Amino acid sequence: MENNISEKYSHIKGWGIDADPKNDPTYPIKKRTNEEHKGYTWQRPEQQPIDIEILHSNERPNVSAVFGNTLPPKGLSGMIRRFAFGYSENKYRHWLPLLLADRVNVIEGFVDDFSKGIIPNIFYEKGMKADWKFDKPQFAKKVAITAGIVTLAVWLLTKEKKRINS
Repeated sequence: MENNISEKYSHIKGWGIDADPKNDPTYPIKKRTNEEHKGYTWQRPEQQPIDIEILHSNERPNVSAVFGNTLPPKGLSGMIRRFAFGYSENKYRHWLPLLLADRVNVIEGFVDDFSKGIIPNIFYEKGMKADWKFDKPQFAKKVAITAGIVTLAVWLLTKEKKRINS
């Protein structure tokens, strides 16, 4: 059976390159057995207790033995993350929603800060102090682009109100 498979795919460049154990960079140090292809080849650590929602790849049969648990998914960003983890890691439907969830989470953080009476210091949190100190041209460009976008948005919103009122 093994030989039939090799012949079936022998037209593919590089197929079976690892079939010869002497061509394996770990040979002869590693003692090969077929048992390692059946699953875990090591003693799995004791499972960390799961007392919050943990999102993990649908390509894994179980949760990692140890994981971070500081913030479980919540709010709109949590809903987006739950959606993303329903798809394989090789799909854009997994990674793009996770990027979106990060951006939504930033906005949720600002709303949470404001609801607690905390005004976020965006200048420092976005690293603008370092930009100002080490890269003033880039900082000026960012400020100009932001000012242009805000001006355009205000102009479009006020223009629409004037047209509705007239």
